[in-house]
Amino acid sequence: MTILIVGGSGFLGSELVRQASAAGHTTVATYVTKPTTASPSAWHRLDLRNAGSLDAIMAEVNPRVVINASSDRADWAVTAEGPIQLAMVAAKRSIRMVHMSTDAVFSGHGRVHYNESCLPDPITPYGAAKAAAETGVLAVHPKAAVVRTSLIIGHGRSEHERLVHRLATGNHDGALWTDDIRCPVHVSDLAAVLLELALSDAVGTHHAAGADALSRHELGVLIARRDGLDASRLPRGLRAESTVPGPLDVRLESQATRRSLRTLLRGAREYLRPCDGT
Repeated sequence: MTILIVGGSGFLGSELVRQASAAGHTTVATYVTKPTTASPSAWHRLDLRNAGSLDAIMAEVNPRVVINASSDRADWAVTAEGPIQLAMVAAKRSIRMVHMSTDAVFSGHGRVHYNESCLPDPITPYGAAKAAAETGVLAVHPKAAVVRTSLIIGHGRSEHERLVHRLATGNHDGALWTDDIRCPVHVSDLAAVLLELALSDAVGTHHAAGADALSRHELGVLIARRDGLDASRLPRGLRAESTVPGPLDVRLESQATRRSLRTLLRGAREYLRPCDGT
């Protein structure tokens, strides 16, 4: 089977390439600036804003499945409009599609627990772009699956893990928020879930988050202890007192999605234990 991974040069995309290739699939990946050390069957440069380029790549690769793991934060053309263009081409060619979304589509106002039936109410430009993409993808490709996730951790290469190292070694100013709660997921678990959903007939909205709800500071402490760093050196702060906009407590409930999966979505307390080298 041929799987096209859009955004294959990113953190999650690279893990998708690794797992899909290891499973024996013909794996084609796209990049925007340059390929990474991931080793798909082929690389293609793709700008999702270029509809002609997108159609040409889909025609050349002719995948059975496309997984969109791309994002350019709050860039509306890439994060909101690009996935809809991709979904239109996939639907036209009867290609199965899985689109990655985020817990940033929720505000955390008035509630903290969000299941798959909850409607987006974003409060940041990034969240608004991702929410628009969700709506658009499912509108033009009703057989697609949209998967929301939380902070992605793993292998020491995630943004949060690198930040913890810089803070613990005194190479960065800042603080880890104690009032910002999420359900961190391991990149290997998330990639496995995406591939499992991609090879199924699941449609609509799904949640794939870790089992533990933690503050960014609590998560940082787990990372520091796993990596042999002094967790007491990690500075604390409150997002509510910062100038950085965004939701505070947002906990994705993934029970409905988990019931249909073989893949286990572990909690951070499990996959960040000091004895676990992942």
